[in-house]
Amino acid sequence: MRYEGAVYRPPSEANSLIIQVTIGCSHNKCTFCSMYKDKKFRVREQDKILEDLREMREYYKHVKRIFLADGNALVLKTEVLKNILSNIKEIFPECDRVGVYSAPKDILGKSVNELKELHELGLDIAYLGIESGNDEVLKVINKGVTSQQMIKAGQRIVESGIKLSVMIISGLGGTSKWRDHAIDSAKVVSAINPQYVALLTLLINKSSEMSEKIEKGEMKLLSPKEIMLETKMFIENLELEHCVFRSNHASNYVALGGVLPQDKGILLTEINESLKENFDYKDEFMRRL
Repeated sequence: MRYEGAVYRPPSEANSLIIQVTIGCSHNKCTFCSMYKDKKFRVREQDKILEDLREMREYYKHVKRIFLADGNALVLKTEVLKNILSNIKEIFPECDRVGVYSAPKDILGKSVNELKELHELGLDIAYLGIESGNDEVLKVINKGVTSQQMIKAGQRIVESGIKLSVMIISGLGGTSKWRDHAIDSAKVVSAINPQYVALLTLLINKSSEMSEKIEKGEMKLLSPKEIMLETKMFIENLELEHCVFRSNHASNYVALGGVLPQDKGILLTEINESLKENFDYKDEFMRRL
């Protein structure tokens, strides 16, 4: 099996078998993202996908998890996904979890019943990049949906029984929108009530559209201390029932983790410590590793 181009996956899928069912991202217009800019989106042929699965069966004796790449496997028609998942069950009966990246428009293109069918066939977790809950920020980054559409998409995944991991990007609103970004993002996440929340910190790739805006002075990035103030406001406004929170990605200046709501006080105490004078934030070089 050979992968086409760079392959990305969530940190929690580090030990998963990665199978490309699409190449690139069907949206691929977000101004902050440069992950799939070198790929022209297309759906892979089913026979090639099944060939990869059979080849990997010969190579791996035990596969616990499989991740369907690239950017948004849910763009596939439901019947196509059902066929892929059925073959995974047959070829890898020991596999207990299949995961996918999911774009909000792709989720909204499927009914709850369709998503339930996919869940019954083994689709156990979906990763949704909310990025921001603020409509103005979503428009600026060209996400292609509103906050209400994002909520509807997230709630649909949760209702289907598929576990949902959502991502918010600290600093995405710059210095002018950081409060709105924090509060509105908390509102959207709270309305969805996912099982997992990941908070990453904005990293700018020079090939991205957002890099040009920064160079022109149209957007000013937050300092590490301002990022932590934004993080504090975000966590303060979260209202979740039982959710694993992680902010320990390489991009984050300070590693945080806990279960909300019970660990909210602990997390806020750790953030307050990071706001003290002379706190040693992660070096910029280390954030890119």
